[in-house]
Amino acid sequence: MQQIHFIAIGGAIMHQLALALHRRGYLITGSDDEITDPAKSNLAAEGLLPPQYGWFPEKITSALDAVVLGMHAKADNPELLAAKAAGVPVYSFPQYVYEVSKNKKRVVVAGSHGKTTITSMIMHILKHQGIDFDYLVGARVAGFDQSVRLTDAPLIVLEGDEYPASAEEKRPKIFFYHPHISVLSGIAWDHINVFPTYDIYFNQFEQYLLGMEQGTKVFYNGEDTEVIRVIAGSGGKTDARAYVTPPFHYENGYPVMETADGPVHVSVFGRHNLLNMQAAIDVCMELGVSEKDCYAAIASFTGAARRLEKVKEEAGLLVYRDFAHAPSKLKATLDAVREAYPTHHLVACFELHTYSSLNEQFLSEYSGSMTGADDAVVFFSHHALSLKKLPNLSTNTVKDYFDRDDLTVVDNSSQLEALVRDRISGKDRPVFLLLMSSGTFDGIDWNTVSSH
Repeated sequence: MQQIHFIAIGGAIMHQLALALHRRGYLITGSDDEITDPAKSNLAAEGLLPPQYGWFPEKITSALDAVVLGMHAKADNPELLAAKAAGVPVYSFPQYVYEVSKNKKRVVVAGSHGKTTITSMIMHILKHQGIDFDYLVGARVAGFDQSVRLTDAPLIVLEGDEYPASAEEKRPKIFFYHPHISVLSGIAWDHINVFPTYDIYFNQFEQYLLGMEQGTKVFYNGEDTEVIRVIAGSGGKTDARAYVTPPFHYENGYPVMETADGPVHVSVFGRHNLLNMQAAIDVCMELGVSEKDCYAAIASFTGAARRLEKVKEEAGLLVYRDFAHAPSKLKATLDAVREAYPTHHLVACFELHTYSSLNEQFLSEYSGSMTGADDAVVFFSHHALSLKKLPNLSTNTVKDYFDRDDLTVVDNSSQLEALVRDRISGKDRPVFLLLMSSGTFDGIDWNTVSSH
């Protein structure tokens, strides 16, 4: 029986890996200095929640087969130092995932945006077809109990991000998966704390392609100029195939794909999601699923958690939330809503929450990103700035960077809630409230908002 210890077991994806290995029969232990829900409840339910928070070098013994090091752990972590001294093999999260899947066919979805949605769509099609597969995905997906599955299945589908693997291994996670098939969904500068210039960020994708085996199949976004540029610069290393938005039209707010087999009604909207859908279909066809079966499966896909997810619907009001936080994601999401609901009054509320979005050096990237809304509101909290050890921002400074004269910027959650309630009430046409954030708007319960 393999004995694995997790340093920083409370991470969103770390604890899911721990649970997946536990279900496979591994003996799992772990530590962390803080664990919050849902990780806390999930670990407790399977007897894996550490009895005390903190780091305990005595947990590192020669009986361990490996230590998995989370991104949250620092280089001077006492348990990490003990593992090195004892000669216990230390893996970053992606290195260990590769270790347990190196005999499988690996599909890796990479890129700056759309990764979770494309991965979820591939999973949905494969499940619909009864194909046995493992997976790793960064969100809750309808029809799947967890976000990491590791069994004896011959295939694994991995959402691969470009963030560094660990404090010990600074290279992006995607470098360690060694795909047989990959998707490259888009390139737009992100993670400014790790990649301080766009060129450095772009170079990660250059290295990703150059690190592949000759002839690796890569399905790439043929509508993204930066993806086209990185593919062109890879010197024919990969078997690269472009995908583009398929023909479609809207009926009652939802797209209908126009296929050779007739119309296919789908349950997610937005031009970018149709593009994501095409990527997923291309991958699944490469895995042996027929195009007709892909369409039959994708019609029932309802989306990944917090990706254009409906919060509530009442007479005259639709409320959706989306994980959008990078400038390109904001624009794509706003365009999707505007195209699907052209007669609604669109109120867009965006929270600056990530390190990049709260960094004044990056804020100019948001210029013009919220022009698609009738009413545009931006929120940030000074608490988030302090947690990320960033200088304070003023509401006027933020407004200037977005380059929209009627934009409202708020730095108090109570004021934000009152403002949004005001903006969605008393309108002479239906209202669509779009909430975009990787955070929680300081815990506002949007289910309670109403246009009445």
